[in-house]
Amino acid sequence: MRFRHPDGSTVHLAYCTNVHPAETLDGVLAQLRDHCEPVRRRLGRDRLGIGLWLARDAAHALVTDPSALRGLRTGLDRRGLEVVTLNGFPYEGFGADEVKYRVYRPDWADPERLTHTTALARVLAGLLPDDVTEGSVSTLPIAWRTAHDTRRAETAHTALRTLADRLDALEELTGRSIRVGLEPEPGCVVETTADALAPLTALAHDRIGICVDTCHLATSFEDPHTALDALARAGVPVVKSQLSAALHAEHPHLPEVIEALAAFDEPRFLHQTRTRTPAGLHGTDDLEEALAGDTLPDAAPWRAHFHVPLHAAPAPPLTSTLPVLKAALTRLVGGPHPLTRHLEVETYTWQALPPELRPRGRTQLADGIAAELALARDLLTDLGLKELP
Repeated sequence: MRFRHPDGSTVHLAYCTNVHPAETLDGVLAQLRDHCEPVRRRLGRDRLGIGLWLARDAAHALVTDPSALRGLRTGLDRRGLEVVTLNGFPYEGFGADEVKYRVYRPDWADPERLTHTTALARVLAGLLPDDVTEGSVSTLPIAWRTAHDTRRAETAHTALRTLADRLDALEELTGRSIRVGLEPEPGCVVETTADALAPLTALAHDRIGICVDTCHLATSFEDPHTALDALARAGVPVVKSQLSAALHAEHPHLPEVIEALAAFDEPRFLHQTRTRTPAGLHGTDDLEEALAGDTLPDAAPWRAHFHVPLHAAPAPPLTSTLPVLKAALTRLVGGPHPLTRHLEVETYTWQALPPELRPRGRTQLADGIAAELALARDLLTDLGLKELP
């Protein structure tokens, strides 16, 4: 979906296909038919943006076989779909029964992360619509914190600088500008936007910036305006933003709240949980750990890294951090000029919701994704953007 900003520029809205796990190119093509096109039809649009997640095998197939890349581009066009952004965070196995810490491997100290991200950038340059010259790729925020030391930090920095040089060369070759954004996430080396300032200003390259995920922002109790103002002052580009909402518990000391949170404790994904105290931010690596006892102080609200559907907040006594998303979006695109032109709804946890909230089959899933996109569309038009055909 495209929107005209009051300054005349085009802002793109997509949804991320990591909600439809597929490891191979055939699986990606099936997603377009079985999921993405039905969502487009529900929205009544001739064109729908999707943020593709390409696992290692799919990306390799596309970057090594020009005919396969042309085939994917043709398939997108035929189904009324377009791609300006890729989710390069998960490497493989995102549809496994247990993902947890695996999603952070390989990290930026591993040569395979550079190889994979380079491949994604080359693929995206070939998938961009004819009238679009800028693409974006989100990636993990360097590494999970426990796997990091000074030597690995230096290796990661060198890899990111090499990536920036490759992106420069890619634009010279194709005329397409591809940028990569580190996506701060709780528990990682770059957990917050503030953590991103040092490594990104050290790189000092506008090809490498930040991907602001509003679920992660909220989980870490960051104020959107403060965070985005700091990025702007430091000259760090917001390459893209993922529009998402975290799970919020206002009164975690109450037994009924703990019981409600327990329904979201599931084995597939990591649900980092945070609370803010006078002494600073406290957290656990997973919701299960937070619920286990006295690990996390319960005198103040808890937030968990659980991407809940944008249009359907959990039932009381829980809610979502949708207000944080709205505040971030106002700052991102509500000003005289957009801070980013690539927005992506990323709710990949539909099948991890409590059983009674999960969609029963493709039809309900498509309905839910369309409802999320409709909400995001309404937020954008309320900010003065005009939806384009």
